[in-house]
Amino acid sequence: MPPEQIIRQFAQHESEFRAERDNFTYTQTFIIQTLDEGNQPDGEYRMTSDITFTPAGKRYEYITNAPPPTLERITLSEQDLDDLRNIQPFVLTTEDLPKYSVTYVGREQVDELDTYVFDVAPKTMEKNQRYFQGRVWVEDKDLEIVKTYGKAVPDIIKKNSENIFPHFETYRENIEGHYWFPTYTHADDVLKFKTGGVHIRMIVRYTDYKRFRSSGRIVPGTATPTDTPKIMAPPPDNPPSDNSQPHP
Repeated sequence: MPPEQIIRQFAQHESEFRAERDNFTYTQTFIIQTLDEGNQPDGEYRMTSDITFTPAGKRYEYITNAPPPTLERITLSEQDLDDLRNIQPFVLTTEDLPKYSVTYVGREQVDELDTYVFDVAPKTMEKNQRYFQGRVWVEDKDLEIVKTYGKAVPDIIKKNSENIFPHFETYRENIEGHYWFPTYTHADDVLKFKTGGVHIRMIVRYTDYKRFRSSGRIVPGTATPTDTPKIMAPPPDNPPSDNSQPHP
């Protein structure tokens, strides 16, 4: 299959996936830590929230646990939180495809999956817009993204502030036998500020996906209850990072 055809097909599947994920509730756990020279946490921000619906069907985030943060060397910005929602669980839809250059790299086996590999970069960066830059792995049968690695761009550097964004890796798992939903993001990076580097670690887990409403359509190829869905195995449980600013 020519790379251009693969790109068109997986982008169409991503559009379907984005619409389908809006029919699910799930729990999101977000942890970011700064690490000292011995790689031990010396500050932490932790938040657990349920992504759910009001009785009227409007989607909202309900925070269930948010202990007082202990971060001292960085602060989280609005861009950090926006990236948590939109960039780290990156979705490259047909609608977003014109914004990006997508280059075929080759094929690679990831765990038990055979994948096509593509590099992705924004063609231009418009003011106040966030983008993904990095690499995506596309499963060669369902033609859906199963893994991403990269960072949110651009970094935001002004006269009196710096907002530097880490590299991260996101894994997806097969949900309901057809769609691949993000379940795990991690990063471990050094944010290079003018005043020096800050080592950070970030973990995001997306768990307990439950269908809230039907999409109202039949999806060809959906697994039956006897099918065994394929699973991407996340790396060991000691991950990393997020967008951050040095504390004034």
